[in-house]
Amino acid sequence: MRRHDGNRPTMEDIAREAGVSTITVSRALAGNSLVKAATRDRIREIAAARGYQLNVAARNLRLKKTRTIAVVIEMLPTEQRPMSDPYPLALLGGIIQELSTAGYSAMLSTADNFVRQPPSVDAVILLGQGAHDDAVNSIERCNLPLVIWGSARNDERHTIVGSDNFAGGAMAAQRFADLGRKHAVFLGDPEYTEVSDRLDGFLARFCSHGGELLAAIPCDFTLDEGARAMEAALDRHGDAIDAVFGASDNIAMGAARVLARRGIQIPAQVSVIGFDDAAAATLFVPSLSTIRQNWHESGRLLASKSLALAQGERVASETLPVQIVIRQS
Repeated sequence: MRRHDGNRPTMEDIAREAGVSTITVSRALAGNSLVKAATRDRIREIAAARGYQLNVAARNLRLKKTRTIAVVIEMLPTEQRPMSDPYPLALLGGIIQELSTAGYSAMLSTADNFVRQPPSVDAVILLGQGAHDDAVNSIERCNLPLVIWGSARNDERHTIVGSDNFAGGAMAAQRFADLGRKHAVFLGDPEYTEVSDRLDGFLARFCSHGGELLAAIPCDFTLDEGARAMEAALDRHGDAIDAVFGASDNIAMGAARVLARRGIQIPAQVSVIGFDDAAAATLFVPSLSTIRQNWHESGRLLASKSLALAQGERVASETLPVQIVIRQS
């Protein structure tokens, strides 16, 4: 076998011995499914026996591809809102599984860090639109193919994957109506498009059954904020409240803690429903009824659409169904 650069074999040497083209060798070593499995295995065996390694950096430079997708998180992780929550951890599981299967890597960043020094990547997955879509406006200035986790309602400019938040809100309202609840409060910040959709769906269904929304109190997605908002609702409306819909499970559980402290029985006096179906919802006492999102499938779709955009393909937004999970609350 002919050797170059200090007796190191070249891709041409591997191709000659395998009886294939150099592009087939390149694809085989990159794990490309266009090459038959048997051929891939044979090429890899020859390369390993000859001590040949694919120069990934050189290949990417030549193809003007990094084979890396940036995953940018809009939220700033805190002790009260950690990375271990379903958003974003469960989403990330689906994303990384899909990217790794395609032979791509994921680069994780927060929105502020990404905008401050944009890295070389083939596309961006943005997890969260931000209040007033601030995160979207910031990231799209980087001029990279972009897929967003959020709400596609009233947005035809971007590729968005998200849950049917409007339907989720309607499901919560229907459950309250079925229980005979008439006076509800909503806890969550409608400046976030997803939360606004949940509130709109809830209002439309609840009012259609003769229910009254006593208050919609803005709050962040944490236990403490949910507790603060519930305290404010009780101070204003007291015993009139018989239903609480939290825009997230954390908000709903924070609200439930306040109700318990005040001696208000759940669900005998007040019914509580959250959104997300976090693991903690099943462990909470009483266990929390909630709206379940399909996190893993959502992550997989975000990744597959980002890969398609990176290849110059056109992709459409997609909204996934949600389901209500009825528990003790």
